Amino acid sequence: MVYICAKKVYYFETGVCKSKIFTHLCAMSELQQEIVPLHKEDLFIILNHPNAKFDYPVHYHPEYEINLVMNCSGTRVVGDSEEAFGPTDLVMTGPSLPHAWKSPDQTNHVITIQFAQELLHFPILEKRIFSPIRQLLLDAEHGLSFEGPEQEAIKEQIISLTRMQGFQSVTTFLNILSLMANANRKRLVTGLYEQELGSNSKSRRIAKVCDYIGKNLDKELSLSDVAALVNMSDSAFSHFFKKRTGMSYINYVNNQRIAKACTLLADTTLSAAEICYDCGFNNKSNFIRIFRKKKNMTPIEYRRFIGQMLIKY
Repeated sequence: MVYICAKKVYYFETGVCKSKIFTHLCAMSELQQEIVPLHKEDLFIILNHPNAKFDYPVHYHPEYEINLVMNCSGTRVVGDSEEAFGPTDLVMTGPSLPHAWKSPDQTNHVITIQFAQELLHFPILEKRIFSPIRQLLLDAEHGLSFEGPEQEAIKEQIISLTRMQGFQSVTTFLNILSLMANANRKRLVTGLYEQELGSNSKSRRIAKVCDYIGKNLDKELSLSDVAALVNMSDSAFSHFFKKRTGMSYINYVNNQRIAKACTLLADTTLSAAEICYDCGFNNKSNFIRIFRKKKNMTPIEYRRFIGQMLIKY
């Protein structure tokens, strides 16, 4: 069995895991894509979560993530790596790298920083002084953990960042990346992980389809209409889309609609009913059902939850 997550491929034997470390992943019919509340205008976001429940399954998302887990111990899964952690864990994951933390401890504190993969392509990172940060971002595609005295210094900066606003938060964020870039770090993903060969993310037809979907989320997006957009039959397009993206067409559309709903819930005072129709759902009950499936909570619960945790920059 093969799970494709954007540019990454994870291999499993049908029915039997090649290694015990894949137990969490093999138990799932499909890795879950997390919908991150990062808007295109955000440089980064912080989720400051005291007493996290650690109930989120192994998941992935296209954003980079720095995760600081404090005051607890448990098991951490990143790609094909499974390790014990505690009492403090500091990890950076790259785009679309599956990960999860599991712990029975009720008392803990988790701070998560998420930022878009486009940061790697910012022109400023081409400058010589930023080369260590650029290398850090490249290395993070394999998952990185940080320990020793550097971990404590980075931890202090991350905690400080949660109390900042304005341009000072940007310089502190860059300082965190610089500290991580110059710290001793351990690569987590092992030889069973491979970069996908290619061109999936560069397909012009996929790019055209995704662009069309993104601009028309409030409208009906039938598979037939979108298949016709790239001159393919319904069945051929369905197979092509899943092969290229790792998920079905309807799942992709629902993910995009829920992502838009999350942004509207976080950034506006629109009601759940208004957001439902703005995101292309044909009735509120269907919207709530799909939202709960994707986010493990209702839209109203999400708005309350994200309002308590989320800091945008």
